[in-house]
Amino acid sequence: MIYWRIFLAFFIPNILGYGGGPASIPLVEHEVVGKYGWMTTQEFSEVVAIGNSLPGPIATKMAGYIGYTEGGILGSFIAMFATIAPTLILMIGMMAILLKYKDSPEVKNLSKFIRPIIAVLLGFMTIQFAQESVIGLGMWSSIILIAASLLLLVKFKVHPAFVILLALIYGAITG
Repeated sequence: MIYWRIFLAFFIPNILGYGGGPASIPLVEHEVVGKYGWMTTQEFSEVVAIGNSLPGPIATKMAGYIGYTEGGILGSFIAMFATIAPTLILMIGMMAILLKYKDSPEVKNLSKFIRPIIAVLLGFMTIQFAQESVIGLGMWSSIILIAASLLLLVKFKVHPAFVILLALIYGAITG
């Protein structure tokens, strides 16, 4: 029964918490503190503080910790699954609709508009990464990384994961 309660404590807030982790925090608090009494308000606020200090989405970190304290490893897994399940269900539903209507002119036109927007966003992101690289590593290291990455990806067709790994090694050696 505890696993069902863990599932509901995280599934319901993440269905209703439009806006991601920060929007669902008060809803999770209502379930964890108010409804089930697994923690005090003080303990919950400490979990939120610790979650905010770590990288990544806060909702899954909180779910993993609270699920673990209440139900062990299986409880942690169930809580994290319940946290991402609403988004997963929505994405699968949207993909089913998209696949059903993929040949319609409206969907094709939508794709024509989305591709350039994605290209522009990726371009801006690339520029920001390059600027941050110059600030963090210096001009010459950044030029070497960019040129070597471009050469490996385009000319030698090296898988991007290996290029990233090589860049990490280069950063570890020179940094």
